[in-house]
Amino acid sequence: MGLSGKLALMAWGAVILAASGSVVKIEGSEGAWHLTFNGRPYFVHGAGGGGSKALLKEIGGNSFRTWGAGGAKADLDEAKKHGHTVMLGFWLGHHNHGFNYLDKAALARTEREVLSTVAKIKDHPALLCYALGNEMELGEPHPAEMWTFINELAAKVKSADPNHPVGTVVADMWKAKAEAIAKYAPELQFIGLNSYGGAMTVGRRWRELGGKLPYFLTEYGPRGAGECGKAANGMPLEWTSTRKAEWYREVYDATILAEKGKWCLGGYVFTWGHKNEITPTWFGTMLPDGTKLETVATLAKLWGRGVANRCPAIGELKVSNDAPAEGETVTAKVAARDPEGDRLTWRWALVDEAAHYGEAGLGLAMPQGWDDAIVAGQGTPAVKVKIPGGGKYRLYAYCFDGKGNAAYANWPIVGKGPKPNRSAPPAPMPFAVYHDGASGPWYASGYMGNHTAMRLDEKCAENPHSGKMCLKVEYRAKDNWAGVFWQSPANDWGERPGGANLSKAGMLVFWARGEKGGEKVSFFMGGIKNKAFSDTANRKLEDIRLRKEWTRYRIALDGEDLSQIKTGFGFNFGGQGRPFAFYLDDIEYTAD
Repeated sequence: MGLSGKLALMAWGAVILAASGSVVKIEGSEGAWHLTFNGRPYFVHGAGGGGSKALLKEIGGNSFRTWGAGGAKADLDEAKKHGHTVMLGFWLGHHNHGFNYLDKAALARTEREVLSTVAKIKDHPALLCYALGNEMELGEPHPAEMWTFINELAAKVKSADPNHPVGTVVADMWKAKAEAIAKYAPELQFIGLNSYGGAMTVGRRWRELGGKLPYFLTEYGPRGAGECGKAANGMPLEWTSTRKAEWYREVYDATILAEKGKWCLGGYVFTWGHKNEITPTWFGTMLPDGTKLETVATLAKLWGRGVANRCPAIGELKVSNDAPAEGETVTAKVAARDPEGDRLTWRWALVDEAAHYGEAGLGLAMPQGWDDAIVAGQGTPAVKVKIPGGGKYRLYAYCFDGKGNAAYANWPIVGKGPKPNRSAPPAPMPFAVYHDGASGPWYASGYMGNHTAMRLDEKCAENPHSGKMCLKVEYRAKDNWAGVFWQSPANDWGERPGGANLSKAGMLVFWARGEKGGEKVSFFMGGIKNKAFSDTANRKLEDIRLRKEWTRYRIALDGEDLSQIKTGFGFNFGGQGRPFAFYLDDIEYTAD
């Protein structure tokens, strides 16, 4: 065979390989790293979050990351549709969620689940790499055992799939963490760094602490509530959408672009889309309806793309008094300009401040608004606001250009005097507690009993009742008991406001099945009593023997006061002489 024939065969082999699955490599040496995808240089312009993947592609994005692998096939298929790749995350257990890295059975089960998923998706053409865990080191009392497990798991994943790099994702970087990774986890091929206030220096700190691996900046966004400064009233100051866009650019230039071809393989902005954490706008790159904020245009420019129409630029919001007395009227104003001269429309809103500022992995219920607080000037850049009473609030000014773009500024206000007594409006029915991997305002955070033997997988893909996911509960002990409350806000036992007004509900409905059948479980709603913010109702279904097939269960709520339900759902069970598992899906309140 001549040279031309051999070259043709080699080219055809490369086509077949690319069609059957991607081949990704980290190449180079310390301080001169780069990534290749199917033999070509590849630098990640990525994002993490549920925003539009079509828009991500439009502005020059080429990758997104996941935190779990419950929907791995669907995520990879969506990525392929838009020409993206996926950093596929595997959610490893956290100590503060009840996981124990000394539990050999739990580690074996985690390993089986990870390797099973790898076997199913390793040949997908959109796969970029694997990330084992996300910030699981925070609060971990047994770091040596945790890192040893991650190291052994990384080696097994690499053996199962040598064509995709394996790493892990951690929360920022400090000395003890860097030393533990170096000592216990030599099989890792990259490190993912999540950093906010420290994002300008986190890559440099990683190297100075002795890090030898290349890195992705796997989460970067505005400074957090404890990093941004405070108003005179003691509340955290949130940057304007314009200032946040500048920060994303500064971080990208310092920690991603400046280290391209050296230590950094790319980055994933957080949050692509909307997330209510700290405030309804703190981390989002869009408003809840998909309206774009300036960060989107900034990313487009950084990634070599333009946008047809730019966002308005907004200044700081000024208020006449940010600690007013009850019923006092304050004035507020803000200025904005549009780059194209588009006519701006204005919307002001006063909303309750969150009672706490969220936790890793958990969002918050949307805060209650006070529509009648804006007594003059709504629709203009200057308003008068009547503070409804004592408590913490945040005043927002939004401006819109009519072309799908917006800007905002806000200012925190502390009202003096007694708190206003107003219950939340009744929630519309049906109202979900859990559906297809997503939750309502409640979080499965109130663990009870022998909870270290219990594991919850809220994105289980094993035969869901509907959709793509269900909730799987495993109990690894033979005796004792355990349970969990779905709480709002997370980890609150009645000390903070939250929950929902379910006055329109007549029934709590859910679907359940046992792994083998015969598992005995009790279910309930409500249950917090004699607290500042208690449940106004409590109903139960006790000692239910589950069937192996999906079965619909109902808890009647007739005659109950449902005006404040802090505990949306819960279950508990006793030891049953053997480890067991059961599944839940489509948990919701209905009118009848």
